[in-house]
Amino acid sequence: MDPTECSGHSHDHDHADDLGLSLRKYIDIDRVICLNEDVQGAGQSILKLHEERLSDKPSLTSPEDDPELLLTIPFTEAVTMQSITIRNSSSSNDYASPRKVKLFCNREDLDFDDARELDGDQELELLPPEHLADGTIDYPCRPAGRFQNISSVTIFVVDNYDGGRGTEITYVGFKGKGTGSKRLAVETVYETTGMKQDHKVPDEFGGQSLV
Repeated sequence: MDPTECSGHSHDHDHADDLGLSLRKYIDIDRVICLNEDVQGAGQSILKLHEERLSDKPSLTSPEDDPELLLTIPFTEAVTMQSITIRNSSSSNDYASPRKVKLFCNREDLDFDDARELDGDQELELLPPEHLADGTIDYPCRPAGRFQNISSVTIFVVDNYDGGRGTEITYVGFKGKGTGSKRLAVETVYETTGMKQDHKVPDEFGGQSLV
């Protein structure tokens, strides 16, 4: 995509009510998990307040020569997610900005093998950070129906703008609205064998989901 092309996304300074649309208050921070993070807890640290979105510290990084990250973000209630922002504000030459990501809704059980094999609910090709150095880019969640009434979102960073370096992310944010449906306590049992598609489990809002 030509970095000067702005179709398919919007800039955060295009909207006067950004802060009101933020889903930050619905994120269950203590339950956020990131696989392959260099520093434990770094995945939680980049879910910053909207007004801190341009800060370059703290950041989330993956190990050298390994661009992949798997960040699972649960919400305290069901939400409708309208857009996502993923930004790297760092000027470090040791890491590269994420390029291709997959989004999965309501899949808190994913590991790297699953994420590589499965199609995401959405796949995004992120623009390089120099496309908008003084703001953030909002990528609409499409198709919209897949991002309604969701309890979690998992972000799989497939690669970055330099496959020979680790990935760095300084901010992840979401816009949308809460639904008021609180999470239910669900006891999840993981089997060491068996096909996932053969099982139905209760979802976190009282229904059943095929996994």
